[in-house]
Amino acid sequence: MSAEATKNFSVADALQDGPKPIRDGEELDLARLEPYLRSHFPDLGGALVVTQFPSGHSNLTYSVSLGGKEMVLRRPPFGSKVKSAHDMGREYHVLAKLHPAYPTPQPLLYCTDESLLGAPFYVMERVRGLILRRNLPPGLELPPETARKLSESFIDNLAALHGLDYAALGLAELGKPQGYLERQVRGWMERYQGSKTHDLPEVEPLSAWLREHMPARSDATLVHNDYKFDNMVLDPADITHIKAVLDWEMCTLGDPLTDLGAALAYWIDPDDTAEMQMVRWGPTIAPGMLRRAELAQRYAEKTGCDLSNIVFYYAFAMFKLAVIIQQIYYRYFHGFTKDERFAALGEVASTLMKVGLAASKRTGL
Repeated sequence: MSAEATKNFSVADALQDGPKPIRDGEELDLARLEPYLRSHFPDLGGALVVTQFPSGHSNLTYSVSLGGKEMVLRRPPFGSKVKSAHDMGREYHVLAKLHPAYPTPQPLLYCTDESLLGAPFYVMERVRGLILRRNLPPGLELPPETARKLSESFIDNLAALHGLDYAALGLAELGKPQGYLERQVRGWMERYQGSKTHDLPEVEPLSAWLREHMPARSDATLVHNDYKFDNMVLDPADITHIKAVLDWEMCTLGDPLTDLGAALAYWIDPDDTAEMQMVRWGPTIAPGMLRRAELAQRYAEKTGCDLSNIVFYYAFAMFKLAVIIQQIYYRYFHGFTKDERFAALGEVASTLMKVGLAASKRTGL
């Protein structure tokens, strides 16, 4: 990617909050959907109105309004090769168990009948609030003291997730913690091979380093696996209050430091390179925000976790993020989606691999 393109491009730049007209090729069969919804909400009159939330790159998210009731419908992307990453039943189950104990939307319906929309889907409540993306929305002021408190809330909420008793919540069967990290590293390497469209020279040396430096053991907690600002709804009356965490499609039981590593991979410091700024999905460079190293330190203080191997988790998070981006680009490259936001993602995946390889040669964040 050219220097000018790197300066101007971000995967988050084109994303806007609020529902928009449905993208071509991602329409829902309303003639089938409407009777299903009315059978479950017989007291709701008024027209069915369905639009699409344009943000996000994985599962498709739609705004569904039936009478005066606002809901959100989630379904897998069209043409996806990785069905395990788009298990609607799993995501619904996680929300149903988590909702009483952690800030999440309340799940309402789960449908396995693929004759309705061509795939399983679920419906949940819509949580209204503020979602922060790359830059602050116009008119929102974020004084340094508020920014600091917001970044503290961000990391404290992740620590709180990792402190939940998943067995007591009924989520003990969600994953297999033993061997989780080794499976993750091997699995994401395999996913890259399954979605490769071009040769990326950084993949092999970074893969080798990850295999050689993998920690021998790890603890097990609930992990979100995509924890960042644009996956949370904030209270407009108090931006430091997190109303809900979204997108639980990759939640499982595993090493909590993989979750921390992913959060740190998305968290860009003000003096990071222009290439790093490409993956800034929140206003993390705002004055007052904690730095990556400060976030990690606060997490360690809250949880008591040993962070001596944090560089491994950070480099692995960059590798994983690159593969996720590559999987999305694969769908665009082969014509499974016409979403033009995805056209440059092949180069973004290359950049992320470079950042991960560079991180593997450092001793700190």
